[in-house]
Amino acid sequence: MYAHVRDTVLYFDIDGMGLTPQGGQMVERPPLFLLHGGPGGDHSGFKSTHPLRDLAQLIFLDHRGCGRSDEGDAATYTLDNNIEDLEALRAHLGLDRICLLGSSYGGMVAQGYAIRYPHRVSNLILVCTAPSFRFIHDARTFITEHGTPDQQRVCGWLWEGAFSSMEQLHEYYRTMGPLYSRNWDAVEFEAVWHRTRRSFVALNRGFGDFLRTFDFTEQLSQIPCPTLVIAGAHDWICAPHHSQLIARLIPRAQLKIFARSGHSVSSDENELYLQAIRGFLTYAPG
Repeated sequence: MYAHVRDTVLYFDIDGMGLTPQGGQMVERPPLFLLHGGPGGDHSGFKSTHPLRDLAQLIFLDHRGCGRSDEGDAATYTLDNNIEDLEALRAHLGLDRICLLGSSYGGMVAQGYAIRYPHRVSNLILVCTAPSFRFIHDARTFITEHGTPDQQRVCGWLWEGAFSSMEQLHEYYRTMGPLYSRNWDAVEFEAVWHRTRRSFVALNRGFGDFLRTFDFTEQLSQIPCPTLVIAGAHDWICAPHHSQLIARLIPRAQLKIFARSGHSVSSDENELYLQAIRGFLTYAPG
């Protein structure tokens, strides 16, 4: 489905009922927006790792310039626009309050939205993300100290926002796969790659520009809603101490660190990951 909002056209998809019959009444399920990472990824990865439709109405979104959303002017691919696009889509769908699950870069969008529109967020889930530009310095240090020569080489494209082709982007993710996921599988990677619509332009815009300066650290205390912060103990790009900081600064936050996970907690420890989200959405008062 497509929504014409602001100056762009966003692709979104919905899985699950908003109202479900239970006995003699209709019970409302909360709308849960799932925000993908990158920048430059798409929503498709969520569809194999988030069977939560019995608990919430799932709303998948491709950020502008990503996935099936319109490309438009790459200069508009900014964190600020991603936040405002989300607010425009919420209004377009006629929703009052929403739950948010943001993974990696999607978690940065979710933080910004919850700070800017606190009255619109009932519950917030932040997965393997960071509150500021400082994550880049830490990730670069990790690769310098622990990365293989090939990993150091392909990360040079990331740090400089200098990808020039989909072939380079494929090489980057193939080379870095064992660091992103503790259960990385080369065959599965190729299958996922072919069904995902990635944008190296959006990734370049992020790492070459706005991700170098964004900082929500001083504003996290303004987020009033119940928040679940999820981290992977072996995450190389959004190291767990960034999640610890987020959980410490958001007043109603709880932290869960997955001991056997990298950046891809949803695949490394999927069952425990879903259990944590289910428990949070079931019992956290929104």
